Amino acid sequence: MGWGHWSDNEFHAAQIYRQEQGLPAFGHTEEMRRRPRHLREVHDKLNPYHVRVREARDSQEHPESLAVAVFFDVTGSMQRVPRELQERLPSLLSTVTALVPDAQIMFGAVGDAKWDRAPLQIGQFESDNRMDQDLRDIYLEGGGGGGMEESYELALYFLARHTALDCHEKRGVKGVAFVIGDEMPYPSVAGSEVARLFGESMVKDVRTETVVKEASRTWDINMIIPGGTSHAGDQQVSGLWRTLLGDRVIELDDISSICDTIALTVVDRVMSQKAH
Repeated sequence: MGWGHWSDNEFHAAQIYRQEQGLPAFGHTEEMRRRPRHLREVHDKLNPYHVRVREARDSQEHPESLAVAVFFDVTGSMQRVPRELQERLPSLLSTVTALVPDAQIMFGAVGDAKWDRAPLQIGQFESDNRMDQDLRDIYLEGGGGGGMEESYELALYFLARHTALDCHEKRGVKGVAFVIGDEMPYPSVAGSEVARLFGESMVKDVRTETVVKEASRTWDINMIIPGGTSHAGDQQVSGLWRTLLGDRVIELDDISSICDTIALTVVDRVMSQKAH
């Protein structure tokens, strides 16, 4: 994927059309909420089942592609995040592409695999307005469990074993990934959940720290903990993420600064990698 170029005009035209027609920005979510709970499900094109790999490849239009993955928690108070991202996409893209014109961005979402109907959703790596469509097709389930853990480890497993990046394979430049949430991952990636969600067998559970190390071979992984959410400022949450990711844990006071933080972090990480 990753063909084409982002257009602010196309984004705003689509926004105006939805407003005039009374259509919600997150149409799949509204459709699912009209169904009984047992019939609610992830959008077909965001379903990880039997997805062997998501590719971020070079093209004639984007000869030096850079993969960017953004996963956000869609449980509880975290549902504000994708709406904030969607509204501010033009600002995010203009900042990133000014210095990284060949960026290809994939949006995904995480919930709780022990309780939710859609605990993992994955888009495609895109460079044009299809990324907006992927984002708006995400199901904002609003579920989650009763503890302080969500299934972030499944997103990390996906990054480790189901992505292929020309930026790394050809140029030795890691993709830049973000997980946005306010809770901790589960200690392990469960084989039963991999079978249910990916349709593949895994002989035994894999510790989350092992998956992080594996994903970190090709990805620079960052955790963003936004303020104003249920567990923002909780030292247990931030402490565990710092154990897993070191200094790549970003705590924000204001949820509205997420887009700027993503954009500036992408540029900073890419420039620092190229410098070395």
